[in-house]
Amino acid sequence: MLTPLRQFSGLALFVIATVMTPSLSLRQAADLAHVLAGAAARPSLFSETAYSATLARKFNMIEAEDGMKWWVVRRNAGTFDFRAGDEVVRFAQAHDMKVRGHCLVWDHDNPEWLTQGHYTPAELSHLLQEHIATVMKHYAGPVFAWDVVNEALDDKGGVKDSLWYNQPGIGLSEKGTAYIEQAFRWAREADPQALLFYNEAEGEGLNRKSDAIYAMVKDFKRRSVPIDGVGLQLHISDLDLDTKAVAANISRLTALGVQVHITELDVSLPLDSSGIPGSDDLLRQATVYRGVVRACLQNPGCTAIQTWGFTDKYSWIGSHSHGTRGAALPFDRPYKPKPAYDAMLEELSRKRDRH
Repeated sequence: MLTPLRQFSGLALFVIATVMTPSLSLRQAADLAHVLAGAAARPSLFSETAYSATLARKFNMIEAEDGMKWWVVRRNAGTFDFRAGDEVVRFAQAHDMKVRGHCLVWDHDNPEWLTQGHYTPAELSHLLQEHIATVMKHYAGPVFAWDVVNEALDDKGGVKDSLWYNQPGIGLSEKGTAYIEQAFRWAREADPQALLFYNEAEGEGLNRKSDAIYAMVKDFKRRSVPIDGVGLQLHISDLDLDTKAVAANISRLTALGVQVHITELDVSLPLDSSGIPGSDDLLRQATVYRGVVRACLQNPGCTAIQTWGFTDKYSWIGSHSHGTRGAALPFDRPYKPKPAYDAMLEELSRKRDRH
């Protein structure tokens, strides 16, 4: 039996140890909550120690920002170049991370030889099927999920004019989502084990585009078109985002029997003349991040939350907005966690605690 002094000493040591024990990282909290917490990454930055260390320590999933897109993988018609994507896979394997593939079919980021090639629909069909098969077979195993088709719908929910749809298309012009369906069927043939996602922007809430996504997925599931999930991008500039609508949309999609991934989350802020966001805006940003994570975690079918990049040092927002907006990610330029990171961590920890 411990003496009173020893009892006190043991209690004191316990309290001290508890206080000194570092809090969980986002990655650890996600692992315990059985959710993937990911970031899109640039392999050219892996040599920067702070970049690679933060990425490996804080996240359990990774996706190439550009390294698996057409313009990188296939700079000319006859050659596939997998070096950038392979670097992402090697980094993931070295740090026990899952890999998402992005993306196989998109109307942007296509090489000039393809867009200016004046191909017939039959030729384009062959090129697309060849591309899907070659890329997916190369990454079969390491890449567990693919954004098969990216941003194919317009704001009203219609199918966008594009190289693959009707300019001139792959032979399914003016047949609605038929070309999307064909891409998914080719993808399943190429890698039967990979999860196949349709990925879209500005369809996270309840609007005409999200209604069209829902209708397409419902139709695909009814007709046994192989689709396993929907990616919701969430490039957010509205600090009053209706996260309840996001949760409702996630709920109706997962009720169809598909997973949902948050795939490209960032929340941009207005910057002053020195490129600094307001402190109040940083707190409002954290509230948005918290709401998005909570919307996902409310539904077991939402299985991954990924940011588009992770440090403000390297974000597409600055160049896209000509410097008027930025500070969109969970880590600042010196890799210090922001209130947004803390909010994400707290929400993941709450789910862990409930279990």
